[in-house]
Amino acid sequence: MKDIIQINKKKKSERLYLLFVFAMFLFFFVLLNSLHKKEPLIKEKEDIIQAKTPVLLLEENKYFIQKGMTLTDILSKHDFSPAETYRLREETKPIYDLAKIKTGQEFRVYSSPEGKVKRLEYDIDDVNYLLLWRKEGKFRAEIRKIPYEIRMAMIFGIVEDNLIWAVNKLGEEDFLALSLAELFGWDIDFYTDLRRGDAFKIIFEKKYLKNEFVGYGKILAAEFINQGKSFKGFRYTYPDTKKSDYFDSEGDSLRKEFLKSPIKFARITSRFSFSRLHPIRKIFRPHYGVDYAAKIGTPVQATADGTVIFAGWNGGSGRMVRIRHKNAYETMYLHLKNYAQGIRKGAKVTSGQIIGSVGSSGESTGPHLDYRIKYRGKYINPLSWRFEPVTPLRSEFLEDFKKKAEIYRFVLEAPLILFSSFTL
Repeated sequence: MKDIIQINKKKKSERLYLLFVFAMFLFFFVLLNSLHKKEPLIKEKEDIIQAKTPVLLLEENKYFIQKGMTLTDILSKHDFSPAETYRLREETKPIYDLAKIKTGQEFRVYSSPEGKVKRLEYDIDDVNYLLLWRKEGKFRAEIRKIPYEIRMAMIFGIVEDNLIWAVNKLGEEDFLALSLAELFGWDIDFYTDLRRGDAFKIIFEKKYLKNEFVGYGKILAAEFINQGKSFKGFRYTYPDTKKSDYFDSEGDSLRKEFLKSPIKFARITSRFSFSRLHPIRKIFRPHYGVDYAAKIGTPVQATADGTVIFAGWNGGSGRMVRIRHKNAYETMYLHLKNYAQGIRKGAKVTSGQIIGSVGSSGESTGPHLDYRIKYRGKYINPLSWRFEPVTPLRSEFLEDFKKKAEIYRFVLEAPLILFSSFTL
């Protein structure tokens, strides 16, 4: 009987502890959300639009730009003559040239109950839209930010097969998994290093428009536990320059000199070796790179900032790109299918920039990428070489960063058993 009472007391204590942790988690998550709230992405200027009819009372007509569709095709449905359409385009050209409307984008026409066009909107890209309105008999134009509602969200998950499936299982899309892989891509190769049971926690932004989810914003903080080792990253925006980067708890940059892999998700089929049987020549010879098997057309990314010093056919290497980096490093990408736009000798590239796609050109038995690195003129093993971090957080902002990171850290350390996902 005494044992039963003790067991019940223990269970009650555990429940109270979990309830306390949940309450603290909720408190800090709400605190984070309030700290993260910013000014609205769009401020209406009182003197911008003088329309007598409120926007809410206007009739909205939406058009998705089809291939070959022009501004005239759209406005002719609203009684615009070709001359009026031309005048509209000329009056707004200093702000944006409507001759450049793109396939797949949305164009909106707002008309009064009498059918008179009062307002036009065109989505330039995922961030900006063009606003057109009548004033004193002429159309005026302004480029504005799309007024997304930003909500903070969080997911906790366990990897059973691969990262994308683990994120999908929590109701989120592939893009979030790829963003997480990119965040920790300097420390973890998300194909070769990933293990069943690895865990992740992500605090991130979700964008909504008219209460509908339309995409992801920034990852604000994240933790990835890989083979028992924890990696944490916190986003910090400098108050003076407004530039952002990711740092660990001590303020060291998550970015290293080189990414761990030139392909985000690929399978290693051959490693660096001083004596390997060549699959075509059938002789033993050094293999100074790492082979990544992937489907034809899989994007290949530059693993560090640098300058292209060669892009072309190189015998048995097939289509190849060579990039020179700082500190006497050079990378090579062999057997490509093609090159990304602008990749030519002399071109500047940034870490993570797509430079081409996986192929099987040259002496190759199947689609793969042969990735190689030289340091001071000698080949090194890309998988074992230790690369140094880049510039750490600026010292004058370290204290401010640590205060903010500490709140994120508390939320990340909440037990996995409490939640799988949470949005506020």
